[in-house]
Amino acid sequence: MRIEHIAIWTLDIERLRSFYEKYFDCRAGEKYINPIKNFESYFLAFDGGARMEIMRMPLVQSRAADLGGTFVGIAHFAVSVGSRQAVISLTERLRRDGFSVVGEPRTTGDGYFESVIKDPDGNLIEITI
Repeated sequence: MRIEHIAIWTLDIERLRSFYEKYFDCRAGEKYINPIKNFESYFLAFDGGARMEIMRMPLVQSRAADLGGTFVGIAHFAVSVGSRQAVISLTERLRRDGFSVVGEPRTTGDGYFESVIKDPDGNLIEITI
């Protein structure tokens, strides 16, 4: 068994698609539009076969103000970039481009070398080797 894909709601599907294409080398499939439900989505393919679906629908609301707490649900997802230097380089590129770095590059207690950033919608991404 394997996870086929994860799905993320967004208010700005083109902004999120561009972010993952630019920084994580994703390839977007064709946009799916369901005019009856006013729903649209893209499947984004990562190297190695992982996929993520980003979805937009007008009735979906933005998340409540981030109060710095921990909530039930997906906490983060991790993207492997291949090396310590790639983790550091991508983290610095994202910082320069104005994205929030919430965990500096470091080796964690369980042995991962990682940083943590927020995507444009505030989803946490671990950037790992």
